[in-house]
Amino acid sequence: MKRYIAFCLSVLYLFSAVYAADKASTVNITIDTKQERTPISPYIYGANQDVDGVVHPARRLGGNRMTGYNWETNASNAGSDWKHSSDYFMCDVYGISSIDRYTPAAVISAFHEKSIEHKAYSAITLQMAGYVSKDTSGEVSESEKAPSNRWAQVKFKKDGKLSLNPDTKDNYVYMDELINYLIKKYGDASKTTGIKGYILDNEPDLWASTHPRIHPQKTTCKELIEKSVELSKVIKSLDPKAEVFGYTSYGFGGYLSLKDAPDWNTVKGNHDWFISWYLEQMKKASDKFGKRLLDVLNLNWYSEARGNNLRINFDGAEDTSREVSIARMQAPRTLWDPTYKTDIKGQITNGEDSWINQWFPEYLPLIPKIKADIDKYYPGTKLAFTEFDYGGKNHISGGIALTDVLGIFGKYGIYFATRWGDSGDYITAAYNIYLNYDGKGSKYGNTNVKAVSSDSANMPVYASINGNNDSNLHLILINRNYDKKLTANINIKNTKKYLKAEIYGFDSKSADIKKVNAKINIKNNICTLDVPPLTVYHLILK
Repeated sequence: MKRYIAFCLSVLYLFSAVYAADKASTVNITIDTKQERTPISPYIYGANQDVDGVVHPARRLGGNRMTGYNWETNASNAGSDWKHSSDYFMCDVYGISSIDRYTPAAVISAFHEKSIEHKAYSAITLQMAGYVSKDTSGEVSESEKAPSNRWAQVKFKKDGKLSLNPDTKDNYVYMDELINYLIKKYGDASKTTGIKGYILDNEPDLWASTHPRIHPQKTTCKELIEKSVELSKVIKSLDPKAEVFGYTSYGFGGYLSLKDAPDWNTVKGNHDWFISWYLEQMKKASDKFGKRLLDVLNLNWYSEARGNNLRINFDGAEDTSREVSIARMQAPRTLWDPTYKTDIKGQITNGEDSWINQWFPEYLPLIPKIKADIDKYYPGTKLAFTEFDYGGKNHISGGIALTDVLGIFGKYGIYFATRWGDSGDYITAAYNIYLNYDGKGSKYGNTNVKAVSSDSANMPVYASINGNNDSNLHLILINRNYDKKLTANINIKNTKKYLKAEIYGFDSKSADIKKVNAKINIKNNICTLDVPPLTVYHLILK
């Protein structure tokens, strides 16, 4: 009898375990096409380096090289990235011949003309740190730091007539002369061929470490505001329709205190981080000037998430071990998910393994925190991330992370986003699942609608329509569980009845986007769909 009872209990335990596993493998997806309708900016699908096989609707000319770029001669300086070398590296990158490199702004022109070809938004970085390369003679020693004959001084305004043939021997470069040159060549921002956005230099919080030959002292808060305001006034005076992006912080340390700026504790007042102080100062300057001087709050974001003691990007960018891959796929949650963080500072009880989650969880999730400060200190300012990367460019984990991030950017109203990094098969797939899922140029919708997952840790979901027409409904469905197939129970709240669905996707077996012949029956706007592990689906319900 005891053996029989024991046997029954073991069977009951096994049944319970199987039932629990089945239950855990089912995710409820709720879509409401009438709620949370917000525009999805086309500019979130951008890049710094064009990804093979992708036509990007937004492109940024930025990075460390642009801080020391001399538009008159096309020389630039690498800073600490490469021996503080002044050379023609950027001409080589953009395929500019030895003759054409003497044409003013040849690098900018080569970049922008490709944007024109692809009908893309160009965001161009202007120089603000103080000096740019005067020559192309290679390494700049510490004894030759600015001011010296290796550098030309940056001035925002020229006291005199603006020339289309700048004087390369006067030891100065002028930003108003550059903007005027570009307007004369391509038209202003209101024209289809004009440059739409100008960025106020790059990562000023790191000038002293990245560009010690140009700006050896740490950037102060006061200096950054004064330079930003002055240069923005120049831009708005010459091209009122152009958008100004600032301040292009390098990352979280810059968000907090402009990377421990010498005067931060003196100026911060009641502000808990530099972002809100910067917004407030730019708002005050704009009100005084009578025109908006900051259109887009611009940040760089490289996740600090770690797996197996490796960061998911940088040192772990090529690592595809299970631990790093899982950390990489979960990392986007830090941007939006209030449940994906610790409640106890110094002891990680939930969320990603990162120093940000460990010591600064009160600033997470990131996008809602930043947007709340925009609403409070400078309403109407847009938000951009002009550098980001999650690694894994040739691995499904990288494809899933990027697909998730692009969905987040669309859902939470990011205006402009440009990935930094080389091409990779899964990076191409992540972009094209939104931009060209059928190989015929078909795209994800341009209006976000409400989409909720009962298990966003394993199956995030994004939904969209085109304009206000919900006849076609697009869903991005991701199974980032490493091992298990998940069943999506999809319930669509709409008076319209969806009758059929097409599915395109990619998975761990292949980065090629293919039409999927998965079984899906829709009845009364309810359907179920099995999604294999490590898979991205784009559903089009009609």
